[in-house]
Amino acid sequence: MNQPPPMPPEYPEPNGHPTTAPPYPQPDPRIAQAAPPYPQPDPRTTQAPPPYPHPHIPPQYPHPAPSAAPPYPGGGAAAQPSMPHPATAPPPCAQQHPYPQAGPAAAAAPTPPAPGSPLHPHHISTDRGRVHIADQQRRTDATAFGNLLLHLPNFLCSLAVVALVSLLFGGLGILIVLAWLASGALVFHRPTESALARHLLRLRYPTPQERAKLEPVWREVTARAGVEGRNYELWVEDSDSLNAVAAAGHIVGVTRFAMNQLPNGELAAVLAHELGHHVGGHAWSSLLGYWYALPGRVAWRVLRAVTGFMFRVSRVFSCFGVLFFGLFVGSIALATVSSLYGLPLLILAMPYALAAVGRRSELRADQHAAALGFAPMLAAVLQQLHHQEQQQIAALTAVGHGAPTGTPVSTLLSSHPDYHTRLHHLQPYLRPPR
Repeated sequence: MNQPPPMPPEYPEPNGHPTTAPPYPQPDPRIAQAAPPYPQPDPRTTQAPPPYPHPHIPPQYPHPAPSAAPPYPGGGAAAQPSMPHPATAPPPCAQQHPYPQAGPAAAAAPTPPAPGSPLHPHHISTDRGRVHIADQQRRTDATAFGNLLLHLPNFLCSLAVVALVSLLFGGLGILIVLAWLASGALVFHRPTESALARHLLRLRYPTPQERAKLEPVWREVTARAGVEGRNYELWVEDSDSLNAVAAAGHIVGVTRFAMNQLPNGELAAVLAHELGHHVGGHAWSSLLGYWYALPGRVAWRVLRAVTGFMFRVSRVFSCFGVLFFGLFVGSIALATVSSLYGLPLLILAMPYALAAVGRRSELRADQHAAALGFAPMLAAVLQQLHHQEQQQIAALTAVGHGAPTGTPVSTLLSSHPDYHTRLHHLQPYLRPPR
């Protein structure tokens, strides 16, 4: 009964010779060639998608540049998987990812530091240190004294106006004159200064965030000057222009643009300039002269309005009315000039003289800031101011209004010197020490 196992059947081969069939049935060779059991990728695309890294994900390490090799040669087991083998390195198309690589072009054009960055060339340190307070906190320099002297004719005219008005009150007139003379002390009265800052100069108190930014810079400026900084009040003007102001006896105002856009070194230069107006006596002398000249200015405006009204009325009566009006006004003016020994003629020249003194006070304040070590920062601020002026002129020209020309009269009446003059006076402080 034991029979040998049956032999596997013979399968004819394509060439016609019989052979032994394999233990497991094989597919038809023709079918195997036409449809392999596992589809293979197209040979043309086998080199395009490397196994690692992915074409759209740049490898984090190693860096494409040879200088970015790891500092430890050989590495460890954890470092080996991140280094692709040369045979499996991604082709050039896979390395063209959108992330920029550091190279000579990027190093040649570095991003400039932000204004508030410590890397800015005009950044200064505001760390607390020892402060030496000078014995003399204020002085009256030549420009402040000259400003008061030039306001003397305006003061006398105002005194005459107040005296004429006081005649209307009989015996109380002398009290009105004395009260007006004593009112100049309000320039240094803190509540009056605050009202002046709010309503006349359009300033406001800084917010806690603004105070946290202003006070360290102000402390550094006053420490260098030897001035007690708490004697002054910091104010802010809601303006997008680069400007600052020193008024009365204790007001230091700065615009929001200067506070937020300038580096702290340039902001310190602006504050040091305004401090120079205070310690030199320019701020209080200018305001005092303006206050005592105010009655005369008001009387002049009233007189000019009445004269203009009478001139329009006289035109109704043809040329004879105009001629009569001119003779009447001319006779009054001649009598006034002759009786006051030509003093009213000096008033006509006062605006030019006061403007010249104002320009000199600006140069003095620039020198004060430069002497404290802020000359390069102040020069940069002056350059920005000059650039803003050029932009305003270009804007006026573009809209068809025409660029404002600097006539000799407007130059003489300007209270600030031009950019080139201020920069010229800063040159001794900008030169490197020998």
